[in-house]
Amino acid sequence: MTTERREPAVDADERTMVEGWLDYHRRTLAWKCEGLTDAQLRTAAVTPSALSLMGLVRHMAEVERHWYRRVLADEECGPIYYSDADPDGEFRLTEADTWQEAHATWQAEVGAARRIAAGFGLDEPSRGKHRRTGERYTLRWIHTHMVEEYARHNGHADLIRECVDGTTGD
Repeated sequence: MTTERREPAVDADERTMVEGWLDYHRRTLAWKCEGLTDAQLRTAAVTPSALSLMGLVRHMAEVERHWYRRVLADEECGPIYYSDADPDGEFRLTEADTWQEAHATWQAEVGAARRIAAGFGLDEPSRGKHRRTGERYTLRWIHTHMVEEYARHNGHADLIRECVDGTTGD
């Protein structure tokens, strides 16, 4: 696998550290998907679950979009893959769903998240509110939550990848 991952420097300041770990985990998910065909990336590893590597990437595009664009920046933007009628739509894949589209969408949302976050201090409250809780969140909280979200799903990705082709790794 060729996706390069670097842990942040042990003596980095807080922002550099948390953003470094976030990028590390973003790259880990990409690494887990590397070298597989679209069919393999759509493969759900355990029935009856629909959880697949491509589904995880689509889910993380939605999560990036929600926390950075909707909550932090208060942008009006709808969901990409899910709907009220299908709240788990990002995990429901068809033969027409491709890695090229999922990866490009995810990377566009990561890019938007980086641009938006650059305009906020760690302790600055979000412009928007969470749609369910009505709360505002600091960038520090959002970044920390995103590290947790990626780390959890990267654990899923480890298991899915091993089921798909036997590849293991940290």
